[in-house]
Amino acid sequence: MEYDFVATKIVAIITLLMASTSAVWGQPTPTRLTAKDLGLVINTGDPYSVAVGEYYAQRRGIPADQIMRVSLPVRASLSAVEFETLAADVRGRMGPQVQALALAWVEPYAVECNSITSALTLGFQPAVCQNTCAPSAPSRLFGSTSARPMADLGLRPSMLLASGSVEHAKALIDRGIASDQQLGKRGVPIASAVFVSTPDKARNVRAAAYPPKRTFANAGFQIVRRDAADAADTKPLQRVVVYQTGLVRVPRPDAINWLTGALADHLTSFGGVLRGTGEQMSAMDWLDAGATASYGTVSEPCNHLQKFPHPQVVLARYVQGATALEAYWSSVAWPAQGVFIGEPLAAPFGR
Repeated sequence: MEYDFVATKIVAIITLLMASTSAVWGQPTPTRLTAKDLGLVINTGDPYSVAVGEYYAQRRGIPADQIMRVSLPVRASLSAVEFETLAADVRGRMGPQVQALALAWVEPYAVECNSITSALTLGFQPAVCQNTCAPSAPSRLFGSTSARPMADLGLRPSMLLASGSVEHAKALIDRGIASDQQLGKRGVPIASAVFVSTPDKARNVRAAAYPPKRTFANAGFQIVRRDAADAADTKPLQRVVVYQTGLVRVPRPDAINWLTGALADHLTSFGGVLRGTGEQMSAMDWLDAGATASYGTVSEPCNHLQKFPHPQVVLARYVQGATALEAYWSSVAWPAQGVFIGEPLAAPFGR
């Protein structure tokens, strides 16, 4: 696994993000996405979508003219034809002020072999389905710090408000809102960004990109490195705001002491199959355990690092003050197969 396809851009982004400790790890970004920038899509044929969408609109104060209702089949994947109808509807009904999208459902999470969040954001990529292990088109949102992605790049990043039940989804939304502007402030206990290496060689490939262990007291967080194979690394994890690892299934994610607004994901083939495969843990399990946003792939990606959130980029963007949606979207170079899930506007380091 090499970064050859986008190596130069990845190095440039990391160099920029880490060029100055004060500029990256302590200073918030000047702006971020807010409710006035967000469009909300509700599926009227799905009781979960209606209940969760209406709750989200009320709790976050989404403008009424930025809420659209559609009728979609409630199943894992849309066909290309079904998707193009949805995409055209979104393009026609969402005004230029809408910079990003929240999709209030669990299914559909895919468009054939693409994720629905990627297809709506970047366009459906049918060529990916011919060989899902091949590189996919690079994303212009990778490494972006724009808080106006539609205005600046012509792209609306999207995220699913997906959870195991309406009750869990409401709790997810409440966590996202409760997290806003709570970290990185004087007098607030330090938060932990946790990066766990595992013996699973195929899924542990991101470990080479984990940031070094370090404490940034002024910015209110520390980087924690763990080795799952080391018996000494068994102390309970406290105040976790970012967690990344590589495993088929992570034992007891509900035992982690999550902060509101936490991001968590695991590198495996089918984490984006949200209702689960029976063998691999779903990204949605992180949310039901207490995290606030996650990511997983909906079709076999092979273990290309570019198809998963880059540890240093997602961490840097989040502690700069970006929302969960912005931090995750800016960290994936080839996101065609990856579905972004959670509460989009959570911003614990926001100002």
